[in-house]
Amino acid sequence: MAEKAAEEAGTGKAPKPVHPAIELRGISKSFGPVKANRNIDLRVERGTIHGIIGENGAGKSTLMSILYGFYHADSGDILIGGKPVRITGSQEAIALGIGMVHQHFMLVHNFSVLENIILGAEGGNVLNSARTRARSELERLEREYDMHVDPDAIIEELPVGLQQRVEILKALYRGAEILILDEPTGVLTPAEADHLFRILEQLREQGKTIILITHKLREIMAITDNVSVMRRGEIVATRKTAETNVEQLAELMVGRRVLLRVDKGKASPGETKLSVQGLTVADSRRVTMVDAVTFDVRAGEIVGIAGVAGNGQSELLEAIAGIRRAKQGKVLLDGRPIGVTGPGDPAAMRDRGLAHVPEDRHHMGLVLPFEENENSILGYHTKQQYLNGPLLDIDAIRNDAKAKIEQYDIRPPDCRLKTANFSGGNQQKIVLAREMERDPSVLLIGQPTRGVDVGAIEFIHKRIIEMRDAGKAILLVSVELDEIRSLADRILVMFAGRIVGERTPEASEGELGLLMAGIQDGEGRTGGRAA
Repeated sequence: MAEKAAEEAGTGKAPKPVHPAIELRGISKSFGPVKANRNIDLRVERGTIHGIIGENGAGKSTLMSILYGFYHADSGDILIGGKPVRITGSQEAIALGIGMVHQHFMLVHNFSVLENIILGAEGGNVLNSARTRARSELERLEREYDMHVDPDAIIEELPVGLQQRVEILKALYRGAEILILDEPTGVLTPAEADHLFRILEQLREQGKTIILITHKLREIMAITDNVSVMRRGEIVATRKTAETNVEQLAELMVGRRVLLRVDKGKASPGETKLSVQGLTVADSRRVTMVDAVTFDVRAGEIVGIAGVAGNGQSELLEAIAGIRRAKQGKVLLDGRPIGVTGPGDPAAMRDRGLAHVPEDRHHMGLVLPFEENENSILGYHTKQQYLNGPLLDIDAIRNDAKAKIEQYDIRPPDCRLKTANFSGGNQQKIVLAREMERDPSVLLIGQPTRGVDVGAIEFIHKRIIEMRDAGKAILLVSVELDEIRSLADRILVMFAGRIVGERTPEASEGELGLLMAGIQDGEGRTGGRAA
C-alpha cells in the first residue's frame, strides 16, 4: 500500500487517502443507570488484528455489539472504510462486510454444518440449489484458509473447536471483510487456540481486518498488531503491541499494579478428606470416560488435574459431586462412603461439606433468567438463614447477595439484575462466591477462571490459596496449564480417562504436555496410575 502511494506520488497523482477499516467516534451506550460505553473513540486499521482488552464489565462486548447491530448507540458515529454508516441490525452489519463470532456460539445444534452456513442466506426459493452453491463455496473457503470440517456433520456432535471454525466459515461465507471474535479461546484447548491463531494470521495476510476481544494478555502479545484497553466503559489507552508488555497492559486494565503470578507458601497437608478408589464413569453414550481412577486429596492441599479437554475430567467431577452416576468404584468423604454408583444426590453432598464449581456455568451453575440474588443461593435456598418460617426471606437473600457482590467485585453491583445480563466473567464470580462462601471442607473447581479478566483472576487465585491455607481440600480441573502449575501442590495428568502420571508443579510444561498427549516421557516411561 505504501509502495502504491509512492508510485502515485512519482507520477504527480495525489495519493488516495487510506481510510481505517473502522472508526468509532464518541460512542456512548447506557442500560438504565449503567453506562456501558462512555464517549468512545476507536480506530482500527485495515488488514490488522486489533485487540480489545479490559476487565469483565468494562464494556468490550457492548461496544462490539453496537458495531454488529445488536445494540444501537445512544450517541456517536460509526465509519466503515471512511464512510459514515448507520447500523440498526445484524443484517445491515453483514451487508457492510462485518461478521461476528460470539463467545457463546450462535449455531443450531441439530442442524448440519452446511445448514448452519446457509441459514438466513439461502439466496433463493430452491433449497437444493442453495445447498449445492454453498457446498462448493464452503469447500473453497476451507481450502483457502485451512479450516476443514465435514459439511454434513451435525453441530452437536462436533468438538467445540470445530464449532468455532463453523462460525468463522459462516461469517466468511457471508462476505465478511471485518471479523469480530469475542473471547474466542475461552472454550478451546491450547492446541485448538494455536490453530485458531494460525487461521487469524492467514486471514490477516488475505487483507481481512480482525478485532479480537480477550482477557488473555499472552494472546494479545502473540497475535495482535495494536491493542486498545477499556476500563469502566472508556478506552483508556491504545498501544502498538510491539511497544508494550503484559505488565503495562494489566495495570491499564485494572488501574493498579496486578500480581501476575500466584503468591503462595508451601502446603501443609493434613488428613485425607477425599478418597477416590477405582472410579469408572461412562457418558450418555455409554462410552467409558473415567477408567478406574484412584487418588486422594488431603486437607490443606490443592490437587490439580491437567489434561486436554474431553479426557474425562468433566465426568470425574460430576460423579464425585453426585451429578453423574458411576459404573463402579468408591468415593469417600471424610472417610465415609458416597453412594456414587446409585442415584446421585448433590444436595446431600453439599450437606456433607462438599461444594462444586461446575465447568459449564450456563448449563450447570446458573439459571440465567433468575436475578443475581436468586442464583447466589441456588442449591442452598433451604438453609435456615434464607427462610422466614416456610417462606423465603427475600430481604435476607438480597442482603447476602449484596455482601457477596461487594466481596467478589461483581459488576454491575445490582443484585436485582437478571443473571443473563452479566458478562461471562461476572457470572463466574457469582458461582464462585456462592460455593466458596459456604465454607466447605472439600471444594471441586472446574475451570475457575474461564472467561475471567486478569484482575478477577488474581482475586480468584488468592481466594483459592486462602481456602487451602484454611485447611480445605481442593480438587482443581483446568485446561490452562499455567494455572494448574501455579496453583496445584500436586498435579495428576489425565489422558483417555486414566491418571497417567503424577508430577510436582516444578515439572516442565514439555513434560506435562507429553503426558497430556499420552506420550512417554523422556526416559521412555509412561505415567503410572497415582495412588
